[in-house]
Amino acid sequence: LQVLGFEVDTVNSVQFSNHTGYAHWKGQVLNSDELHELYEGLKLNKVNRYDYVLTGYTRDTSFLAMVVDIVQELKQQNSNLVYVCDPVMGDKWNGEGSMYVPKDLLPVYRDKVVPVADIITPNQFEAELLTGRKIHTEKEALEVMDMLHAMGPETVVITSSDLQGPLGNDYLIALGSHRKTKADGTKMTQRIRVESPKVDAVFVGTGDLFAAMLLAWTHKHPNNLKVACEKTVSAMQHVLQRTIKSAKVQAGEGNKPNSAHLELRMVQSKKDIENPEIIVKATVL
Repeated sequence: LQVLGFEVDTVNSVQFSNHTGYAHWKGQVLNSDELHELYEGLKLNKVNRYDYVLTGYTRDTSFLAMVVDIVQELKQQNSNLVYVCDPVMGDKWNGEGSMYVPKDLLPVYRDKVVPVADIITPNQFEAELLTGRKIHTEKEALEVMDMLHAMGPETVVITSSDLQGPLGNDYLIALGSHRKTKADGTKMTQRIRVESPKVDAVFVGTGDLFAAMLLAWTHKHPNNLKVACEKTVSAMQHVLQRTIKSAKVQAGEGNKPNSAHLELRMVQSKKDIENPEIIVKATVL
């Protein structure tokens, strides 16, 4: 976000030695009182006017509830504020979904967070959790996105799914839906499908990168979800291809790259993040 010209105030919901994709990690988890204290400091200096709020991984229900309170207060300050929420709860492995945060976060996301969010970026499993509906086909995915729109957000992007697309098994499908109300009160929905080549490795942080870049590119292309998603997914591809290439070199011939080798090559991809060459096209549905 900073590379793309945004002024960012970061609050670390956790302060860990490393990400949790490693075998071990040490550190602290910020609680809701500590979050509130940081926000109070911003408020006392009258620097709590924001255009965007972006949230990702958190493990604590009271922390999440505090985020909602802060977002609502910030929206009173600036009615045009856009809240981008990545509802990080879990994922699917080999077709089976499981949560990697405490289960009591789900009702807070569903009942409190999603209704105040403007853009949400769940994966397929998280979209299913939020709506209570399983997705087996693209048609069902679009229905689930409509249910998510009805909960509040104008833009819904299912960042990854196990759906089969026209290009076949070697491609990962993301689906986007942007609903806007026109001046005459009628609603218009733009829907897109993006198929990007699968990369055979487990990366950590791709969801965070996706949500941040989607924020940036929807800001720059506010009524064109197709272009925003093409730039976001193309930049992701550049980062992942560079990461896997470098990881294989570090691991050495015939060895499987480990977590340290697979750390996303963000700094090395600065130019691709700033101005991604479009290598993945979106289809308008």
